Amino acid sequence: MKRQVKIFLMILLFFIIIFLSLFAWGLFMPKQIPNNYVLKIRQGHGWSVVSRQLANDRVIYWRIPLTLAGRCITKDTPLKPGHYRFSGKVSAWDMIQHLYHDGPEKISVRLGEGWTIDKIREHINQNEFLEHKTKHLTNHELLAEIDIDKVGGSLEGRLFPDTYIMDEGTDDLTLYRTAYSMMNKNLNSVWNKRDVGLPYENPYEMLIMASIIEKETNAAEDRPLVAAVFVNRLKIGMRLQTDPTVIYGMGKAYNGNITKADLQRDTPYNTYTRKGFPPTPIASPSMASLQAAAHPADVDYLYFVGKGNGRSHFSSNLTDHNAAVRRYILKIEP
Repeated sequence: MKRQVKIFLMILLFFIIIFLSLFAWGLFMPKQIPNNYVLKIRQGHGWSVVSRQLANDRVIYWRIPLTLAGRCITKDTPLKPGHYRFSGKVSAWDMIQHLYHDGPEKISVRLGEGWTIDKIREHINQNEFLEHKTKHLTNHELLAEIDIDKVGGSLEGRLFPDTYIMDEGTDDLTLYRTAYSMMNKNLNSVWNKRDVGLPYENPYEMLIMASIIEKETNAAEDRPLVAAVFVNRLKIGMRLQTDPTVIYGMGKAYNGNITKADLQRDTPYNTYTRKGFPPTPIASPSMASLQAAAHPADVDYLYFVGKGNGRSHFSSNLTDHNAAVRRYILKIEP
């Protein structure tokens, strides 16, 4: 009897040694992985799902060592969703360390200052490193997904232009919500510190003004002056008369040139034919334009014209403005 037990224990030990050897081999033996192999982990995925995927893709020898070792290290905590890249000779142990400690790959997505919502959506839709959930949505449907409490309204101008660092594989709706939240935060912060006596009834009107300033000039020095021109016009009941709003209202009909007929054709965005603000912003304004809208220069200017060097010439009366037009636009020297 003792002999049989001894034999059984020896056989059991033999198989344990074999199993542990195979386990160590499967865990620590590197395997050549194709260049830029990408493992995609979704929300809630744990080591069992991940090891099965890696085994199916034949980038690990055996899924059991990775599953068991991963669970022991992380106590079966779900892994962070995203994209993980591997290449060269990598062991299952190396994968565990990268998946648990390093996290998914990062990407940067830039939303440019002065971009319209259509340009922003086109840019995001073309990003191959994001998971796309919103391509089929209209702008109004997308706004409803971003802000479930928002009833109606426009998404134009509501996304803050910035460079956003995201996990590779993040869904695009998360990016939209982040940019939307950032604009609300910055807009409210600037609104609460605005100058007194400005002709805005609410933060949204200031956002509209900032979007106009953004499209009118790229010169930092001119932004507060451009803001002053439009604020002064509003205070005396003068129409804003700004070309960028007319262009926005033209939509796809705009071919790069704006004519006298375009300025006379009435649309909700034609600030030559209608008083006050257009119904929505015309682009996403930068923080600099928000600040300019909230703190216009203390000047009496009512007119400005581009000088052809990126800067503008400002005038307080029509006579001086017409002289500036002759000089900078018509190139007629005084």
